[in-house]
Amino acid sequence: MTFDLAFERLLGHEGRLSLDPKDRGNWTSGIVGVGELKGSFMGISAMSYPTLDIPNLTVGAVKQIYQRDFWDKVHADALHDGVAFQTFDFAVNSGIGTAIRKLQLAVGVADDGDWGPISSVAAANMSESDTIMRLCAARLRFMTFLSSWSDNGRGWARRIAGNLEYGAEDS
Repeated sequence: MTFDLAFERLLGHEGRLSLDPKDRGNWTSGIVGVGELKGSFMGISAMSYPTLDIPNLTVGAVKQIYQRDFWDKVHADALHDGVAFQTFDFAVNSGIGTAIRKLQLAVGVADDGDWGPISSVAAANMSESDTIMRLCAARLRFMTFLSSWSDNGRGWARRIAGNLEYGAEDS
């Protein structure tokens, strides 16, 4: 999996500007009603990047952020292709630490959030398709416990369903 392909797929999920005042990610403080409502665009949120001019981000700038702050931090280049995309997409949607911990659970190691040699070996030794299915299951389970599931659950479930289809193509 190349980063370019993963990024192209991701934009299918993250393409439009959101200024939903009920979404904490759209506020520079990460707290609804506190700070400035700058929104999120292409998955880049005001909560995570409070100094960016979110509505005026370019695709090129977003791509650089995604590679530096997400793809590289989940060690995607060292994962099976399909697992790389799934972990990258999960990290963008739910945070890098959450994605790494759930991937660690999926491959059967301690979910400490530290992707080291033990996690790497376990991921390399598990089949790509098994890892994708286990990771998507962990992701869906995790998301059903979020307080915003009632508002966003349908969209998240559809996203994961689409990712399972990508997983079938990739493995």
